[in-house]
Amino acid sequence: MSAQKPARLRLEHLITLDPLTKSQEEVFASWKEGFNLVLSGSAGTGKTYISTYLSLLDILNKDKQEQKLVIVRSAVPTRDMGFLPGTLEEKEDAYKAPYYSILTQLFKDSDAWKKIEQMKQIEFLTTSFIRGITLTDCIVLIDESQNLTYHELCSVITRLGHNCRIILCGDYYQSDFTKHGDREGLEKFTKILENMKLFNHVEFTWEDIVRSGLVRDFIMTKEMVENGKL
Repeated sequence: MSAQKPARLRLEHLITLDPLTKSQEEVFASWKEGFNLVLSGSAGTGKTYISTYLSLLDILNKDKQEQKLVIVRSAVPTRDMGFLPGTLEEKEDAYKAPYYSILTQLFKDSDAWKKIEQMKQIEFLTTSFIRGITLTDCIVLIDESQNLTYHELCSVITRLGHNCRIILCGDYYQSDFTKHGDREGLEKFTKILENMKLFNHVEFTWEDIVRSGLVRDFIMTKEMVENGKL
């Protein structure tokens, strides 16, 4: 007897998510207006969470052209996938873990990732395998973009074909790069996008932190100490 396939996820299975801060409101409004997005700033502000939610709203909507969410991350040298034990799939699981959790929360279903993956409506890529392909009919979420070099970022965006939208999420201050030139990649790339009419850049601050009061207080205090205000 063949194994039973997981049930399909539909739009009505997705929870209803409302913006919690002014910056999140801007993100929701900009996405609805058709902009591509650059989301940068403090940790804990929900950048990846709301980006995934908005992407799922579209790919599960039969009236939308985008049919798949492609999540792109970089295997940076300080945490190269080659140094992790196991098969390629097992190595990738270390990077996929946050998205398993996000989909579990958004669908209230611990098998959500597996189900939507079997529906061929979600895909995970590292920049090691992005060259030479063309992405079409999809939303591309470049997450942890502070860990992509300028050339990697350029490489990803030039992979986009017809009916694609893109969301860039990152925090300049959480880069794993040690070289100054590599750390400047996201800032340099963002300046280009800010001059393109199809993009909107939303900068999150500690006031937008929704993860917890502890995280908000830590980042606020950290910034004040680093700026000599405490």
